[in-house]
Amino acid sequence: MVTPHFSQIIAAQALKYGDRAAFLHRRELTDEWTELGWNEFSEKVDALAHALYDMGVKEGDRVGQFSNNMVENMITDFALFSNRGVVVPMYATSTANQIEFIINDAGIEVLFVGDQVQFDIAMEVKARSSVLKTVVVFDPLTRISGEGVLWFEDVLAAGRSSSAGEGVEQRRQAATEDDLACILYTSGTTGNPKGVMLPHSCLDEAVRIHRIRIPEMTDQDTSIAFLPMSHVFERMWCYLCVANATIVYVNLRPIEVSETLKQVRPTMMCAVPRFWEKVYAAVQENIAAMPPSKQGIVTWALAVGKKYNIDTLRLGKKPGLGLSIKYKIADALIYSKVKKTVGIDNAKLFPVAGAKLSDDINIFLRSMGVPIAYGYGLTETTATVSFFEPVGYEFGTVGKIIPDLQVKIGPENEIMVKGRTVFSGYYKNPEANASAFTEDGFFRTGDAGFLRNGCIIITDRLKDLFKTSYGKYIAPQEIETRLSLDKYIEQVAVIGNEKPFVTAIIHPSIPALEAVAAKAKIKYSSVEEMLAHPQIYELMEKKILKQQEGMAPYELIKKFVMIPTPFSIQSGELTNTLKLKRPVVEQRYKLLIDEMYTR
Repeated sequence: MVTPHFSQIIAAQALKYGDRAAFLHRRELTDEWTELGWNEFSEKVDALAHALYDMGVKEGDRVGQFSNNMVENMITDFALFSNRGVVVPMYATSTANQIEFIINDAGIEVLFVGDQVQFDIAMEVKARSSVLKTVVVFDPLTRISGEGVLWFEDVLAAGRSSSAGEGVEQRRQAATEDDLACILYTSGTTGNPKGVMLPHSCLDEAVRIHRIRIPEMTDQDTSIAFLPMSHVFERMWCYLCVANATIVYVNLRPIEVSETLKQVRPTMMCAVPRFWEKVYAAVQENIAAMPPSKQGIVTWALAVGKKYNIDTLRLGKKPGLGLSIKYKIADALIYSKVKKTVGIDNAKLFPVAGAKLSDDINIFLRSMGVPIAYGYGLTETTATVSFFEPVGYEFGTVGKIIPDLQVKIGPENEIMVKGRTVFSGYYKNPEANASAFTEDGFFRTGDAGFLRNGCIIITDRLKDLFKTSYGKYIAPQEIETRLSLDKYIEQVAVIGNEKPFVTAIIHPSIPALEAVAAKAKIKYSSVEEMLAHPQIYELMEKKILKQQEGMAPYELIKKFVMIPTPFSIQSGELTNTLKLKRPVVEQRYKLLIDEMYTR
């Protein structure tokens, strides 16, 4: 199947699907879902494309988006593609300084914003920017003021009465796969973010490859856009949905996804491991509260599910009659109820990537028949490098390498990638480009690992690997992933570079510990006092030891401190994709860290 150029794909889909829903969206959780049909989608893309042309947006111009997930984001994308323009998405959680850097770096004169929060930040930046000229507001409930501010609906209306149709059509016909489609700025765990340039050839190839690897994805499927559309994972997934006419429900606020899942019950949805970690923790907590007799049934059901889904179907074998009957019983008693409660009872494919997913969680979900497709990718590779196939996937890996992509292991076991989905370079950053690619054109991912049977095994992020003063290498993400499985632990930062032993800064689950304190009749006047109580510290110590069972002695956390306030994007300790900025954490908590190594 040949995919039309993204400057023309919406019109082609409208011709095929007419008024059938392309997207569904809403402003508030209590609102009814509003359909955006293919014809209406195409009409709005045309209207905005004409308006952008009249506003002076030229071929190759960079236009920004600073918004939560809204259907207007997709309309803007394809209107820009119609003008051979470049979309520059920004995370809705970004600070004014982060937005200002991207606007200045990319030379953004027109910025589309979502709601009041983004508008206020945009106007703060505009007041001191010599680059940003126009702000277009999606949400009609936003209170606006100032020069160069336009309503999205007014811009559409202007486009409908425009005479720019011929000019836009000329641009569409001139569009090529070499045109730059997007500049996605990486989160930047250290230093300023870098603008990843993705030409249309990357988008086209990503669609082609995923159609090969996910032939079951059709126009009968439904998906939820839950991750930020500014994230390459969700953005490319939405583009794939558009190409396959898969219906997308746009989840405006991440916090609402649990309710959205129960309402929509999608067949597909991409997510990061943290989402499934929370699902797993909630299910485990429910199991722990069951009477022993019912816990026994759950244990039996999981054993049956593992034998059926993992030991049999995963290997391409046909389950026997006895096992099939047992599995149907287990499904009726346990799996179907759990999946219905979460809203994943229609699950067909749930891609997950962006961080390490624990094998325990992966096996647990797969045993229940939840079709997790664990994978690996980067912004620079247009998301996917590898992911689980339906049959033959191996736990401990991040799946099989996608077709027509070359992967090799370089010095220091660095994973290197080459292919048509690899980006064309960092925007206006020749120094970063020089260090990002090898002489033979392979992209250095910065991740360490090795290959086995066509699958990738990731050991850690090279930048995160550290060495103790005794010369032992530590992979902090592995330790942090293990500890995060415990319901009492919300966030962990492992410390130990050039130190004699490993320590950790932990933000625990305050409600869970408050429940423990109440049961133990521990008296305290503040959260800090509770966290410092010997019984609470001892409990956490036991939890840490349990989660680190089987790890090497030099990897074990010898000391730790608990902090009452979580790491956050706003405080600068997390990136917009919720990755830990280890240098920032180490600097901010330097006194606490020093104390652990001196007391």
